[in-house]
Amino acid sequence: MGPLIVNEIISPNTNLLIAMLIGIGFGFVLESSGFSSSRKLAGMFYGYDTTVLKVFFTAAITAMIGLLFFSLFGWIDLSYVYVNPTYLTSAMVGGAVMGAGFIIGGFCPGTAFCALSIGKLDALAFVGGLVLGIIFFTEGYPMWEDLYKANFMGTPTMNELLDIPRGIFALGLILAAFAMFWVGEWAEKKFPREEY
Repeated sequence: MGPLIVNEIISPNTNLLIAMLIGIGFGFVLESSGFSSSRKLAGMFYGYDTTVLKVFFTAAITAMIGLLFFSLFGWIDLSYVYVNPTYLTSAMVGGAVMGAGFIIGGFCPGTAFCALSIGKLDALAFVGGLVLGIIFFTEGYPMWEDLYKANFMGTPTMNELLDIPRGIFALGLILAAFAMFWVGEWAEKKFPREEY
């Protein structure tokens, strides 16, 4: 809850409680939306179910618009919002590894734990692989530290990289989201699959 703690509006303990409640709520929404189904999640890559694309794109643009308006009204200082440092090479390699795991296993880390919480055994295998991957990465870190730290770019945002105002970038992303929603609808009609 960044700025709320920095400005001492809430205590660190209250922050942890709020984070736990948000996590429980997020898991409930994932499960209610069917995101504990590996078939639904893998359907994104095969074109027969683009719910994942629609939900996460909607979440991204909602958060982006909310932050922009909160900043405009002075309700939040965007300089307090943490931006992960960008290591381009490791981001691309990590994205490829996670994408491959997503296609093969049908889960991402968050949805795997969501499915595990309702007793799905395929999710248990996926979480086991996730834990082994973490151990493999951390124990072998000295071997690929240079790869991990390659192409450090600082903490730029996309609008800074493209050298355009935040509002223009937001409009472009909203238009891209609508285009992707249309492509998703087209793909679901083109690659239909019986209910699973």
